[in-house]
Amino acid sequence: MSKKELGVYKIKGGKRLQGTIKVSGAKNSAVALIPAAILAESPVVIDGLPEISDVFTLKDLLEDVGGQVTFENEEMTIDPSDIMPMPLPNGNVKKLRASYYLMGAMLGRFKKAVIGLPGGCHLGPRPIDQHIKGFEALGAKVTNEHGAIYLRAEKLQGAKIYLDVASVGATINIMLAAVLAEGQTIIENAAKEPEIVDVATLLTNMGAKIKGAGTNVIRIEGVEKLSGTRHSIIPDRIEAGTFMIMAAAVGDGVTIDNVIPFHVEALTAKLREMGVEVIEEDERIIIPRSKELHSVDVKTLVYPGFPTDIQQPFSVLLTQANGTSVITDTIYSARFKQIDEITRMSAVARVDGQTAVISGPTKLQAASVQATDLRAGAALVLAGLLAEGETEVREIQHIERGYSSLIDKLRGIGADIQKVKKSEEVTVRK
Repeated sequence: MSKKELGVYKIKGGKRLQGTIKVSGAKNSAVALIPAAILAESPVVIDGLPEISDVFTLKDLLEDVGGQVTFENEEMTIDPSDIMPMPLPNGNVKKLRASYYLMGAMLGRFKKAVIGLPGGCHLGPRPIDQHIKGFEALGAKVTNEHGAIYLRAEKLQGAKIYLDVASVGATINIMLAAVLAEGQTIIENAAKEPEIVDVATLLTNMGAKIKGAGTNVIRIEGVEKLSGTRHSIIPDRIEAGTFMIMAAAVGDGVTIDNVIPFHVEALTAKLREMGVEVIEEDERIIIPRSKELHSVDVKTLVYPGFPTDIQQPFSVLLTQANGTSVITDTIYSARFKQIDEITRMSAVARVDGQTAVISGPTKLQAASVQATDLRAGAALVLAGLLAEGETEVREIQHIERGYSSLIDKLRGIGADIQKVKKSEEVTVRK
């Protein structure tokens, strides 16, 4: 037996939050912008990147294939000039699902790539068949050999590609592969998320010709080469939404800074429907103390609908609302793992297929709970802020994949939360 050091969050509930909290750069942009830099022939600088484990993992992956990468004060400089199309087997690739963007970027630049099957949060089946469909339409041969994806192409030729589902990952990956292909690529039924526009903006500044990003039809005219540039990432709309929900649940007047209100409109509408006052300014949102909360029904949809990434924290807010609320997740049916954990904290909630039924208001009680994925972890942090007593949240590595400096940010507005080390007995195989 040996001891493995793990971290847990300890949260003493009942403290009201007040003040200003700043949103970091968008995780879901960052994990695509960094691979996109591979396509340039000179250094790319991205500022405002969140200091999260996913970003550090991608930094390591780029260095593994010869990239020169520096990252400090939220600014990353990537010199891709010496990058080689070396295989990226499992290991770091397994740590995050978005490592699949290296497929499109490597294929676009080198016409070949070998990438281990990606990891990340376990949210049920999230196949990459639409990515592969796009690569094959552009002329690549794609095979699965010994647990890795092999992509090979004599050349990449523009094509018309219809996505069976409006996948963010597939839309971005096909964009990355197509910007250096010959001729025109048209992506139909493209996803419309702000992160796609962010990646298209970076690529355009590098010299790509992209029209229609943010709509359901994207047109790309291939160019011969891309050059380095400087890019500022958009704010993280999911982090902003998480803080908005926390402010509605336990706030005494919270200002969320560095947010684009347009990006969180679906959440804002639901909060107002619940009785929460939401004041929008240019780059910030103010939420005064909420009075009585009313139950609402929510259905997750692709952007600009209500985000699946927000339903888990939102489910905890619904435990404080009068009446019975129903959440239907049409995106990921397995994304209700937080419900088991919050029922252990006295929440009245159950899962029935693709829906969660939550009744309130309920006084939550502290417990030792486990974060099963990134957004479930954020939900349990909110539950801890609401609960009577001290809540312990385990498996916090999931949370730290997507929330930068969460402890410091929450403590800055009055939360009693700390990260403590905890040892666990681990059996070592000989």
